[in-house]
Amino acid sequence: MRNEAPWDEMKTPDSDYTVRYATALGDVTLCWGKDAEGHCLFILQLAGEHTEQFRKNSSDVNGIRVDLRQLAESGRQGLILTLERHVDRDLFHALCQTLIGNLKGVTDPPVALSVAFNHIKRWKAFLAGKRPRVLSAEEVRGLFAELSFLRRLRKKRLTDGQSVDAWCGPDRIHQDFIFGDTAVEVKSISGKDRSVVRVSSEDQLETVSDRLFLQVYRLTEAPDGAAAQSINQLAATVGDELSDADAIEAYWAKLATYGYVELREYDKPRFLINGSNTYRISDGFPKLVRSGLPEGVVDVKYNLQLERIASFECREEGVWES
Repeated sequence: MRNEAPWDEMKTPDSDYTVRYATALGDVTLCWGKDAEGHCLFILQLAGEHTEQFRKNSSDVNGIRVDLRQLAESGRQGLILTLERHVDRDLFHALCQTLIGNLKGVTDPPVALSVAFNHIKRWKAFLAGKRPRVLSAEEVRGLFAELSFLRRLRKKRLTDGQSVDAWCGPDRIHQDFIFGDTAVEVKSISGKDRSVVRVSSEDQLETVSDRLFLQVYRLTEAPDGAAAQSINQLAATVGDELSDADAIEAYWAKLATYGYVELREYDKPRFLINGSNTYRISDGFPKLVRSGLPEGVVDVKYNLQLERIASFECREEGVWES
């Protein structure tokens, strides 16, 4: 994810910091910066007094120092984000670009600060995870499929909190969803791989739950259009549809655990769900599971031909039945 960054052409100052404006001057002005130690900065110059709001909402972030200072040059207060580890510069750049996009059109300093703190809170969870990086194309499709199922689960059967609790994919539990006596493994297929699904372990199609289903979404990349959504749009849609405060917080935390935080890189591709299939994993279903493997065989991955499991297809409604 190596991209040209605004700090590349900025000289390291002898003291204090140097800035390059990212937006026009106003009550909310955004700047790139570099301090005397060569650290990369992102600065929100804000008209007014914001110390109390900062004290109430600021939090520490792994690898990013967050400060509110009086800026000598402008005479304003500045929320200064300092990258403490240069190795993470490209990711920091991407996070700041996302913040710039979400602050577009915001002219009220307290509102801008609130938007920034919401982003910083999500960055904190994301950067504390095991995978603070850009997701692969395959991971993006997988997350899109899981969030699509989460929406259906909430609509058809469970409350906000129950739906989010049922989502186990981010925690790398054997199945992506577990609720009541039911477990569901969610897969996405697209492009050349539309005839097979990839099973990535010997545990995915074996469960202690009474019922196990395989849910397959057929994703098609689509140009901009009302029906197509990027992973950024779908993640925001699911979050907006939740009304329970605890569920909303848990949802964004699980996204961070998955390895997702809003980045401009995820504005495309945009997907359409071009059909889905539901399969009941019952006796006779072709699968490789831990309990049936010879001793010493581990880390099993294999493909399933969808045409060969057609006899196990069932109505999606069967998933919601208790």
